[in-house]
Amino acid sequence: MDTPVTPTDQAHLQRALALAEGGRGRVSPNPLVGAVIVRDGQVIGEGFHAELGGLHAERAALADCRERGEDPAGATMYVTLEPCAHQGRQPPCVEAILEAGVGRVVIASDDPSEKAAGRGPGILRDGGVEVAFASGAEATAARRLNQPFRKHARTGLPLVVLKMAMSLDGETATTPGDSPWISGPESRELVHRWRAESDAIAVGIGTALTDDPLLTARSADSGAADPRSHRQPLRVIFDSQARLPLESQLLQTLDQAPLLVVAAPDAPSDRVAALRNNGADVLQTNGLEPALRDLGARNITSLFLEGGKTLASAFLSSDLIDESRTFIAPMLLGRQPNGGSPAAAGPARLPAQESSAETVGTDLLVTARYKEW
Repeated sequence: MDTPVTPTDQAHLQRALALAEGGRGRVSPNPLVGAVIVRDGQVIGEGFHAELGGLHAERAALADCRERGEDPAGATMYVTLEPCAHQGRQPPCVEAILEAGVGRVVIASDDPSEKAAGRGPGILRDGGVEVAFASGAEATAARRLNQPFRKHARTGLPLVVLKMAMSLDGETATTPGDSPWISGPESRELVHRWRAESDAIAVGIGTALTDDPLLTARSADSGAADPRSHRQPLRVIFDSQARLPLESQLLQTLDQAPLLVVAAPDAPSDRVAALRNNGADVLQTNGLEPALRDLGARNITSLFLEGGKTLASAFLSSDLIDESRTFIAPMLLGRQPNGGSPAAAGPARLPAQESSAETVGTDLLVTARYKEW
């Protein structure tokens, strides 16, 4: 029988959740996981999944026990995701837990992937280990921690996060000749951190033609590559007619980050060939969902959607947005000559299940979640 979760258990799970954050941007398509081992009220080992192919959190925590000269036999392990029972890049964690003689395992969230789905906890119970699943705030936080992993495991699709920046009067672009930035420097720095944490970044061809962006994760001030990222995210351009110029920064920086151009099946063959000959990967498909399914097959679990209005509206009308992050800057711009309107305006309305707001520099950041996986 599962044992109840106590307030002390909850506190140790909160520490495990904090540890799990250490792998953000480094372990995808694997989940973020943290683990804490406690005996007689004292922490004797901690660990987290730090890099793809490296030790899982449970094995890292057990290794920390050994380094401290501590014996985990009879101890309680707190872990943010159910321990794996299958051979992957690392051997099954349940084997290590059983071999170490851990007496109790408290788990914050399930693993919905086909290889897991309760197998690990079942093996632990059969091996005489007490197992408890958390509920409440810690369980919610553990699920939120791994929304990209959970959605990909359940649907084969990446989690889609839409980023927008707008003025108080809803404008998303400044007047030509003015500074192109609506959001402040602190917000732009945060966006680069989000890029570093994402598997892929996407914009439409309109944004690519207007801004000639790099779409790499870097320091917003220095322009240097973001040191928090072991790899640059895949850059995705939705470009139905393969119009991306060969001299664009995206094609000129393939040594920094890969590029995928999503074009329609009827895109001019000479343009498609030119893009491929210049090093871009070109996917020809009809519709956004088939493109997302292709990304999922490439183990892309998170897609950071940066622009522009046409692409955002297309994702919205197709009900493909899972979360939005909107910076509202304290300025009034007035309606632009092209009749600018908020990026999310479109033929569909998507009510948020939950939202929150915080200040970032002088901007207000509104985060809205529309689906939970």
